[in-house]
Amino acid sequence: MHIENRYRTHTVAELSDDQIGSTVRAAGWVENIRDHGGVSFIDLRDQYGTLQVVIRHDNLLDGIQKEQSISVEGKIEKRDEDTYNPKIMTGTIELAAEKINILGKVYDQLPFEIQTSKEIREDVRLKYRYLDLRNKKVKDAILFRSQVISFLRWKMSDMGFVELQTPILCASSPEGARDYIVPSRKYKGKFYALPQAPQQYKQLLMVSGFDKYFQIAPCFRDEDARADRSPGEFYQLDFEMSYATQEDVFRVGEEVLTAAFDKFAPEGYTVTKAPYPVIPYRQAMLEFGSDKPDLRNPLRIIDLSEFFTQCTFKPFIGRTVRAINVHQQMSKGFHEKLLKFATDMGMGGLGYLEVMDDMSYRGPIDKFIPEPLKAELVSLANLKAGDTIFFIADKEKQAAEYAGHLRNEIAARLDLCEKNSFRFCYVSDFPMYEEDPETKKPGFMHNPFSMPQGGLEALDAENPYDILAYQYDIVCNGIELSSGAVRNHDIEIMKKAFAIAGYDEETLKAKFGALYQAFQFGAPPHAGMAPGVDRMIMLLRGEENIREVIAFPMNSAAEDLMCGAPNDVTEHQLREVHIKVRD
Repeated sequence: MHIENRYRTHTVAELSDDQIGSTVRAAGWVENIRDHGGVSFIDLRDQYGTLQVVIRHDNLLDGIQKEQSISVEGKIEKRDEDTYNPKIMTGTIELAAEKINILGKVYDQLPFEIQTSKEIREDVRLKYRYLDLRNKKVKDAILFRSQVISFLRWKMSDMGFVELQTPILCASSPEGARDYIVPSRKYKGKFYALPQAPQQYKQLLMVSGFDKYFQIAPCFRDEDARADRSPGEFYQLDFEMSYATQEDVFRVGEEVLTAAFDKFAPEGYTVTKAPYPVIPYRQAMLEFGSDKPDLRNPLRIIDLSEFFTQCTFKPFIGRTVRAINVHQQMSKGFHEKLLKFATDMGMGGLGYLEVMDDMSYRGPIDKFIPEPLKAELVSLANLKAGDTIFFIADKEKQAAEYAGHLRNEIAARLDLCEKNSFRFCYVSDFPMYEEDPETKKPGFMHNPFSMPQGGLEALDAENPYDILAYQYDIVCNGIELSSGAVRNHDIEIMKKAFAIAGYDEETLKAKFGALYQAFQFGAPPHAGMAPGVDRMIMLLRGEENIREVIAFPMNSAAEDLMCGAPNDVTEHQLREVHIKVRD
């Protein structure tokens, strides 16, 4: 039996010229009220669109105000051709109101105009996020998110992956970021943790015999916010494959991301086609000054450390020297602004040389380069007439960082970056270990579950800082979208890898007991990655702040201004979980 909906017979999107002459009911919010003397109009908005309501009886407007939720009954009429509105899908019709019911009153003054909510302070928007989301532009970003996630689910299923859900309450383990911990009521002094990622569970699924798994996984990390990182929680397209190599994962990552970006990129954008460029970590740090290279920027960094050992410029002697060659005319004012940028970020100065038409040099360090070496510099830096080459000198790590920032700044100031494009690459061959700044001993640089290149033999024989991991990232337009790795599935390799990082076998059993046990029973080789869904959508929408693509985001201080989290709890609640708050 069909029961007619008392509030509406159609959504706005379902109304068209086909309903002209029919009596219908539509429901939504009053976006605007316009009085044209003798006849009034309401712009009625629901999730799907906007409909003009014409009111020829003034009494129907009694008590009506903006942003009320109403139901309107009447006949669909054809609008006069000269009043068509091509900006809305119902622009050729209108609803002649015969009856209006107020379904949801407005009892207080609105904190802002809905249509201009994106222009007000973020803290006010987040406090009244349910109103902010009525703004079409804001709502469209969230609807867009839904479409992308639906597509990702379909694509992964189409590629033979099985969607499985892993636990939200899990054991705390050292995976790189701070855990959110959850106290246990039943077990005094013990805690669950919210998963930083489904890392161990997805590896255990491979040990369980599932061949290809995925999920749109919620992840929780107690980290500070950035423009491209939401504090607290985020979502990733998590997938893992058994009997897979690094290259197998690359092919899957390329297929799903290229398909998603081809489908959802703004019109006119180009997307990197498979196979994506693969850039080893050390090359990325040299050429781009970052492990998140933006390939839209044509500038590259070169190393001139050895060259300057032959010169007399004392600030460069014994330092790592990086250089950026720019084929572009620059004013004295440009040099001054770039010098200020360099000194503001901590550089002692910024050396440069301009290449003249006769291939001679002009610049403050020209006199320190011996004449016989000037031709060598031309060759090393591929210099041409009209070029300007900038020099950065410091300790290796700092020189790379400064050069990377300067590369981006120069390209931005000179408008050199490719427009309307999504440029993907893989960054591979990350070091397995890096020096812990506090202990001065080796610690995992990235994922501790990565397989070391060279296996057990490398761990036994090589300097830990020389060992590379089968660890890789996907980067798009200078933003890290994904981290992944070929996993360590061999218990002996696992024990040795963790021992180098300072974990004895007992600690390994305590912290990663499930993996430790599972790897005793025929674990298959496996590998995977996890592209960030929020970052994907941020890129596709052209948003600079990731909070714009999250329905109910926290602010930069990890506060939910709308619901008031984190908040106080009662003494009774604390006692139940055996917690006492200290001053």
